[in-house]
Amino acid sequence: MKRRNFIRLSATAGAGLLFSDVLAAQFEEENEIIYVDHLIIGSGYGGAVAALRLTQAGHKVTMLEMGLDWDKHAGQYKPFSNLITPKRNSTWLRTKTVAPMMNISHFNKKFTGVLDRMDFEHVKIYAGRGVGGGSLVNGGMAVQPKKDYFKEIFPQLDADLFWQKYFPMAKKQLEVNEIPEGFYKQSPYYKFARIGEKEAQKAGFKVVKVPNVYSFKYMEQEQEGKVPKSALAKEVIYGNNHGKQSLDKTYLHKARQTELLTILDLHQAVSIEKLSSGQYEVRVNVTDTDGTVIKKKRICCKKLFLNAGSIGSTKLLLQSASLGLLPGMENVGQFWGNNGNIMTGRNMVNTLFNRVDKKNPDFGLGTGVKQSTIPVAGVDHWEDKKNPFFAEISPLPMGMEVYTALYLVINKVPHPGSIVYDPGIKDIRINWEMKNFEHTIENAKFFVKKMNEANGGTPAGLLFDKGFGADICYHPLGGIALGKATDNYGRVKGYKGLYVTDGALVPGSIGVNPFLTITALAEHCMNDILEKDFY
Repeated sequence: MKRRNFIRLSATAGAGLLFSDVLAAQFEEENEIIYVDHLIIGSGYGGAVAALRLTQAGHKVTMLEMGLDWDKHAGQYKPFSNLITPKRNSTWLRTKTVAPMMNISHFNKKFTGVLDRMDFEHVKIYAGRGVGGGSLVNGGMAVQPKKDYFKEIFPQLDADLFWQKYFPMAKKQLEVNEIPEGFYKQSPYYKFARIGEKEAQKAGFKVVKVPNVYSFKYMEQEQEGKVPKSALAKEVIYGNNHGKQSLDKTYLHKARQTELLTILDLHQAVSIEKLSSGQYEVRVNVTDTDGTVIKKKRICCKKLFLNAGSIGSTKLLLQSASLGLLPGMENVGQFWGNNGNIMTGRNMVNTLFNRVDKKNPDFGLGTGVKQSTIPVAGVDHWEDKKNPFFAEISPLPMGMEVYTALYLVINKVPHPGSIVYDPGIKDIRINWEMKNFEHTIENAKFFVKKMNEANGGTPAGLLFDKGFGADICYHPLGGIALGKATDNYGRVKGYKGLYVTDGALVPGSIGVNPFLTITALAEHCMNDILEKDFY
């Protein structure tokens, strides 16, 4: 096949022309070109929703995933690792783990493992790699946002419709369930949560139970020794082998059952070009499990759904625009945020000198030797005008008593950052300065101070620098904001047949763990797209 000339625009920078020539040369000798009707890049929440709704409507779909299909070849790349003894399948193309703490494991060879960390100035962003995306590595907390804050973030959407239709739809498909109260009160694996709840109430905070996609029926059987342990065996950020209803077991499983979905793993999209025919050409690197590119492909499609996550989707559009392949992008890279993420903790919790409840033997001392990795409780301080936040009462399953409490605090993002493509480094940069997250540190300090004043304890200086992990981001959001870079249903402005249905649509923050909102938002988008763009 002869190399096609790129569309040249007089306004395109010389550097952009140079890079487009280089990119074209890289693919010049590749003869394989694939034609499909509908292509999805990424298999996370937005991509999974798009796959199910398209296939249920009778459309053939091809999905690209840069990570592994962990269940293929009879699961030869599993089992997933636990927190304490991670194997090389835990980590994406590094020779050392990159978790927020306890990084003592080294590997002889890089591997396309399940947890990735992308390091930028002032922020380290975590991502799941594999079929199922972030659902493979998160804590499964299916938290519905505050309705007033949802309206603030998405004033153009019908919030009542989301509460009546799209959130219930997402919960049903994700198989969200709640921990039984009896199990919560008696399980030794949730002592840390009961201690956290009691301490928060003593400090004057409101505590709420949080639904999850981990099957609590399975967890009860874990505790009884009837099934293999997963959440009760320190499995979470490196994947869960049992019990967790990740996307490969819900949305993607149902889409595969239609026999209309083809998933190509270890396929990383490099660029997108709008062709004169109106189709899109996606250039793809196919890798092996050590990250080596073993093949290059061109995939042409009529409709393209971007679901590579906030960072991946935004990078693809910005890089392609810089190369002159997608000229005239509007507002792409703007309204990015970390969902107000900050990690913190407290040491010397519930010791002999500051027992939470001296009269109740159920509390005992410490936060528990045994700890489930699935969080089920949070501190809801969202209504406070000065210090609004939601704090996840998180586990720290070290396998020994450490008298430590851990929290992921989620805040507003009043000053969103931005993502830009830098031709000099051929990569993106994130403009994320101190002003973007200094309020998160203040809120975390306020929370820890109130908890310690009411209960005793010290800041967790042993876990994080000065007690706060302000650069940790589990929930990257924005970059292709709904209503700004797209219409109100994820259609990219100026590009017919190009859609975004992932976390890139959420402008910076949603106030709680975001995947339930992303799923509901994707359902909202796909409902309109299928109704109006398919005929």
